[in-house]
Amino acid sequence: MATTTYPLLLLLLLLAATAVAARAVSGGGGGGGNGTTPSAYEMLERYNFPRGILPAGVQGYVLRPDGAFEVYFPRPCEFLLARRWLVRYEARVSGSVAAGKLTALQGISVKVVFLWLGVGEVDRAGDKLSFYIGPVATSFPLGDFAESPRCRGYDDFTAAASS
Repeated sequence: MATTTYPLLLLLLLLAATAVAARAVSGGGGGGGNGTTPSAYEMLERYNFPRGILPAGVQGYVLRPDGAFEVYFPRPCEFLLARRWLVRYEARVSGSVAAGKLTALQGISVKVVFLWLGVGEVDRAGDKLSFYIGPVATSFPLGDFAESPRCRGYDDFTAAASS
């Protein structure tokens, strides 16, 4: 009996250790810090980005020591940027972060005429943010990102999920 219990106990200990390690690098939510783990919005500010670059509604995030990150939303999110550009964040956004620079972005796109084009990089230079779509860049003043945008339809989605 002891020989069959030992592998099971070892497996349970490994699962528990994995869960603890995952929690150590994962932000619980996006709204506010829980005292020990900063929110995704607070982490953006630590890298010299305004919190409004990330839409409201973050459910969690993972930030690795090398700067690789993943951000999670309950579902894809669309909003207007500067009352002109339709932007879409997928339910999972990933990339790499360094001071003033987001690179290798996946899961963020902007609608140009009839096409959705991927945003690959965002750079901060002074009081402007530049979004790179391939070799083309568009810059916006930081003031456009003072507050996190609200996703279209999230209010309806939240109400339906809570009932």
